[in-house]
Amino acid sequence: MRSIWRGAVSFGLVSIAVKLYSATEDHDIRFHQVHKADGGRVKYRRVCSVDGEELEYGDIAKGYELPDGQLVVLTDEDFDQLPLGTTHEIEVLQFVDQEQIDPIHFEKTYYLEPDGVATRPYVLLRTALENAGQVAITKIAIRQRESLAALRVREGVLVLHTMRWPDEIRRPAFTFLDEEVPVRPQELAMAESLISTMAGDFDATQFTDDYREAMTALLEAKQSGGEVQPAPETADDGGGAVVDLMSALRRSVERAGGSTPAAGSDDSNGDDADDQAPARKTTARKAPAKKAAAGEKAPAKKAPARKAAPKKAAAAEDDAPAKPAKRATRPRKTA
Repeated sequence: MRSIWRGAVSFGLVSIAVKLYSATEDHDIRFHQVHKADGGRVKYRRVCSVDGEELEYGDIAKGYELPDGQLVVLTDEDFDQLPLGTTHEIEVLQFVDQEQIDPIHFEKTYYLEPDGVATRPYVLLRTALENAGQVAITKIAIRQRESLAALRVREGVLVLHTMRWPDEIRRPAFTFLDEEVPVRPQELAMAESLISTMAGDFDATQFTDDYREAMTALLEAKQSGGEVQPAPETADDGGGAVVDLMSALRRSVERAGGSTPAAGSDDSNGDDADDQAPARKTTARKAPAKKAAAGEKAPAKKAPARKAAPKKAAAAEDDAPAKPAKRATRPRKTA
């Protein structure tokens, strides 16, 4: 296991260095979203809804929308200024009986391991909690979120349960709670008898995830039946989004108050736009890699036009009478 947090448990004048580990793991079968036709992975990009540009993580901030529709933008610097006194400390607030804590408050469970030479005070706190039969109510901050937490002992290890704040627990406002629903004594006796018949000691190993087992069997059957295919090679898009260059240039010119060249004009840039625009429209429905290929073909059309001028000049020099005249005079001088 890898620790996700490092700090200390502090109560009174005692400080115990600990490491925090997630006590649970997810065994759900995870799937990728793929193109049904060719199995290609479906990608999602961080695109701004205003200018259509793809953003890097460094360009992204957190925004809070006010009731009147206005937006408050907070940066990492703003969050760093907020007080989080429990960032590296599990502060013990009080000790209570575990029965007083409704399980609805529990959120996530972590294991605590003594860090370095803190084993002795760790065992001391563990033993004291076991003898008192109580749990410690604490506060901890994980990933810039402060939570209440219950600290208890399980199988010789200190276990931390993060808890919901009281205002995060919803009240069940159901109409039937205000109604008097009659229950017949015979029906109640039958229900209580059924509960007594099915009573037993809880053992989590007796229960299984039937859906996950059926899904595993389905995947194994398809694999043994040859219903598999190699993962397709993804096109190299350079790690960035395919950008419609001409559209971006037009938007930039319009913002600057200029005018864009009309399609079909004698300007060479306008001709390039006419050559590239249809390619982008047709390839946009297929794959992003083909857009980049269309963009590479456009400069190739200009290359022959630039090289044609030196060839014509060379031909003109070969046809000029000056060179034959010089060659004719050399034999005459030697004679």
